[in-house]
Amino acid sequence: MTYEVRIERLPRYLHATVTGTNSVAAVSGYLDDIAEACEKQVCFRVLIHEQLEGERLGWDEVFSIASEGAMKSMGMFHAIAYVDEQMGDMSHFAETVALNRGMPVRTFDNVADAEKWLLGLVEGPDEQRIFLDEDPTDA
Repeated sequence: MTYEVRIERLPRYLHATVTGTNSVAAVSGYLDDIAEACEKQVCFRVLIHEQLEGERLGWDEVFSIASEGAMKSMGMFHAIAYVDEQMGDMSHFAETVALNRGMPVRTFDNVADAEKWLLGLVEGPDEQRIFLDEDPTDA
């Protein structure tokens, strides 16, 4: 489980950059680390930029991580923008699994689009609506 998480506090969200070796243990570990940082800093919007090296995880592993992660952090996060340039079609699968379990997540191919989306979200009680309707950055 060799990975490193660098977290930068920005005005409206935390920006987490993850480097190291790709594995189920690394992904699960850094997700726990990010959740802990969000709690400590009382900031529940996060941009995760995964830059792990090595073989990509399989469909079943991605399903398990997305499903378990969503259940562990139920109700904690307001928004998660997830970027992994190497994940390809698997990112949409992971997004769907997590969304179906109540995780407010959206996947992106690059940091600029992820940041634009996070900054474009409305604040308040109807925040979850954003994940079900059109992408506000498409307008």
